[in-house]
Amino acid sequence: MNLGGVRLARVAPPLTLAVLLGPLAFGLAGTALPAFGYLPELGGKHFTTEHFGELGAQPGIARSALLSILIGLVTTLVSLGAVAAFVASDLGTATFSRVRRLISPLLSVPHAAAAFGLAFMIAPSGMIMRLISPWATGLEQPPDLLIVNDPMALSMMAGLIIKEIPFLFLVTLAALPQTRHSETMRLGRSLGYGRIASFTFLLWPPLYRQIRLAVFAVVAYATSVVDVSLILGPHLPPTLPVRLIDWMNDPDLETRFLASAGAVMQLGVTLAALLIWVVIERIGGISVRLVRDRGARMRRDLIVRLLARLMMSSSALVVFGGIAILALWSVSGLWQFPDALPANFSSRSWMQALPRMSGPLATTLAVAGLSMLIALVLTILCLEREYETGRGRGRDALLLIYLPLIVPQISFMFGLQVLSIWLGVDASFGALVLAHLVFVLPYVFLSLSDPWRAHDRRHDQIAAGLGISRGRALLQIRLPMLTRAILTAAAVGFSVSVGQYLPTLLIGAGRLTTVTTEAVALAAGGNRRVIGVYAFMQTLLPFVAFAIATGLPGLIFRNRRGLRV
Repeated sequence: MNLGGVRLARVAPPLTLAVLLGPLAFGLAGTALPAFGYLPELGGKHFTTEHFGELGAQPGIARSALLSILIGLVTTLVSLGAVAAFVASDLGTATFSRVRRLISPLLSVPHAAAAFGLAFMIAPSGMIMRLISPWATGLEQPPDLLIVNDPMALSMMAGLIIKEIPFLFLVTLAALPQTRHSETMRLGRSLGYGRIASFTFLLWPPLYRQIRLAVFAVVAYATSVVDVSLILGPHLPPTLPVRLIDWMNDPDLETRFLASAGAVMQLGVTLAALLIWVVIERIGGISVRLVRDRGARMRRDLIVRLLARLMMSSSALVVFGGIAILALWSVSGLWQFPDALPANFSSRSWMQALPRMSGPLATTLAVAGLSMLIALVLTILCLEREYETGRGRGRDALLLIYLPLIVPQISFMFGLQVLSIWLGVDASFGALVLAHLVFVLPYVFLSLSDPWRAHDRRHDQIAAGLGISRGRALLQIRLPMLTRAILTAAAVGFSVSVGQYLPTLLIGAGRLTTVTTEAVALAAGGNRRVIGVYAFMQTLLPFVAFAIATGLPGLIFRNRRGLRV
């Protein structure tokens, strides 16, 4: 590369680590200090543990913490089990290809939009009850049942499961080429084992090692998620992250000390969930070895395979069905229970919402676009530096990428909010972009790294033999050939930014709002038409991004068949 390119590539890895780990370190410090009583701006000039005592005295705090742990573990266990069973039963089949095409677009749907769609589907007056009433239930009015916001968080866990299944499935697809899956499955079948047994005994151990950090990220996210909990989670008491948000937004600034102590507790809750998950891993490994050593072949696995297909298909159908219901509510007129469809349709909700939505929509597009571009540039430069030096593919490097996804957002976002106020940059556009970048960058890097590393380097060797510099080869050969992968990574980064709720809520300080924060804020109001407008718009933005990523290469390279696919 030319001198400027070399310098950029050299500075990119440390700059990327600073972007990922700097906010994390400062945020955790900014959370821990007030938790132990030190926040001079609010009169806290001495270290103390009294705020933890106050936290322990809060009604229902133990239940909130235990519920968060339970949600994290159950969500991960069911999602991972469904993905593993489906891959085991259908890897290499036509069904696998069909479900893969069906599941892949779901990664772009924000968690909040999927949660709203599920709520509109399963609520007592939701679509499912409307479709079976009154002919099957005899009901002319919605039943008095607590389905959404149930105290056991069953609806919340269902909402998380239907979103984590696509994520874990796509992570597993990315990891499969790093294993000899075809040969391994054939070997197991040739020894008389069923498909599930062949996968579990032979392929699952090396495959799980590849996706383990992603599984940890799911555990951490499910234990600390805020937006899904506000929409689907229990209220009396709510999960721990929701209680922290309530304390942080309390007009009494002294409550900030309690909120910070709670954020430290949330870090402990997530760590406890991860430690329990490691124990589950150990128990699972021992159980698999015991069953394997007893010679079990498990040839009759049809029921397990059918259940796995049902889980995977249901997750896609529920999300797509929920989006369709959101769209229907956004244009509905009078829609009384138990009518399956509105009596009439109207664009009134859109016409009323669009003027109010223009500001949040502009912020959403600007923050998502800029954070995605910065993440893309840093990722490309880091991968180019990795190619030059041959370093950066190790387990430690991958852990650093995943770290912002494993540490609970709420545990360091409080500290970042305190730091931004202290620096005078709270509610600033730059601070909000940086907060989003912390979460956008890992997803962009993980999306682009495998296609970049799989690129045939013989093209670079040919270019070098023709006297083309490395910089020109990057710009004129490698980037055009990887256009589809780059656009896909950009769409993933854009979608991640659109779905960010907590960073926008805390760093934006209520003055910089996005479509996501507005949609979640409307959850308490119960106006399904307005919620449908905002939630559908929240879903539409990522779909447009992925549509562009899919269609643009064919348009740009319409005269180059090899670059269109």
